[in-house]
Amino acid sequence: MGKTDNNKSPIVLKSRENETGAAWRIWKKYNDIFGKNITMFCALVVIFITVSIVIFISAKGLSTFVKDGISPLHFLFSTQWWPDRPLEEGGPLVGSFAFIVGSLIISLLAVLVSAPLSIIVAVFMVEIAENWAYKVLQPAIEILAGIPSVVYGYVGLSLLVPFIRESMGGSGFSILAGFLVLSVMILPTVISVSADALRSLPGEWKEAALALGSTRWQTIRLVLVPAARSGLITGVILGLSRAFGEALAVQMVIGNTRKLPTSILDPIITLTSAITMDMGYTVTGHLWNNALWSMALLLLTMSLFFITLIRFFSRKGVVQ
Repeated sequence: MGKTDNNKSPIVLKSRENETGAAWRIWKKYNDIFGKNITMFCALVVIFITVSIVIFISAKGLSTFVKDGISPLHFLFSTQWWPDRPLEEGGPLVGSFAFIVGSLIISLLAVLVSAPLSIIVAVFMVEIAENWAYKVLQPAIEILAGIPSVVYGYVGLSLLVPFIRESMGGSGFSILAGFLVLSVMILPTVISVSADALRSLPGEWKEAALALGSTRWQTIRLVLVPAARSGLITGVILGLSRAFGEALAVQMVIGNTRKLPTSILDPIITLTSAITMDMGYTVTGHLWNNALWSMALLLLTMSLFFITLIRFFSRKGVVQ
């Protein structure tokens, strides 16, 4: 009768176990190498795409100053925007100061409205809200984050602009309409980052404050919010970055007038609006087209500046 596997000698079984273990270790080694290489490849692709975009926009944007001979000071600080003016009338002028001012006014006012409200909502969600309130509030914030920007713009165009026109005067297309729409759009970003910053605080800090006799409001105001300040500032900067780069929703409600405003009810134009409105009417290599790429380069520079601020404030111990 033939021997079964149970009757095999211990030496044979041990040998097979060693072979199986060796094969497993070899497979695991090559699997780790493959995983490491594929993740490194993906990381290099992302780096390559980022560097390529920066180089491409920089090359296009600098053409205004290198190829066309426009002064950077004139481009940044002049309000004269006549990119298609013929040579016999003095030639084209590409001053973008009105666009820059418009972007800064709309973005900063939106953050001034949105930041306090977002931080209060984040504190309520993390420290005050009951479980049922959190379950209602969290989906509402996610819905706000998922609404397309064109919907925000259309709602503002249909409801906010007529309301401003009928109750305050003017055309309704104004700075007021722009930053109100934008402040609602950036709420989810600031709320999410602020709530995460508050949740990351050690629970012992809250317990220690309460043990010393602090009320819940004193604990929030004097301990938790100051301790999470760097995260809260990071959320505000992220919201400002989103506001500065928003185009479609703002473009629909601000009037897009190329002049400096004198009132909050005046129409205005932003960098993103100018790019989206004019890019389809320009010819590649022409001064007008290059000037729009220079405005895109300016937006990219501002985004890099915001990223630098976020990294600065995110470092442990920067904000005391």
